[in-house]
Amino acid sequence: MQNTICWVEIPVRDFDRAQKFYETVLETSIQSLTLPFGRYGMFPHAEQAPNAGGALVETPDHQPHPGGSVIYLDGGADLSVALSRVEAAGGSILMPKTDNSGFGYIAHFKDSEGNRMGLYSPQ
Repeated sequence: MQNTICWVEIPVRDFDRAQKFYETVLETSIQSLTLPFGRYGMFPHAEQAPNAGGALVETPDHQPHPGGSVIYLDGGADLSVALSRVEAAGGSILMPKTDNSGFGYIAHFKDSEGNRMGLYSPQ
């Protein structure tokens, strides 16, 4: 079965600030690309699922917004670890780690660009 969600673009105003924020919170590297339509920052994704991934996107058409779709990122084995880095990286916690009715745990945060984002973990 293929993933229903295949690609996610997170709009940003300040690419360098957003890249630093996500690299800090998720402890990962984001590959920066300059494309004809703007800057793109690719999140790491598994080779066996090349279409299940996402990127930071800075273009005139992509505008951050706190009331848009909520995208859940992998919070690792325990999302408390990534969530603990949000405020120091320039974001704020909107919903603390919360039991998702037996379907793991979720939390919401506002990123450095003003987007409402989520984290998910199995415990």
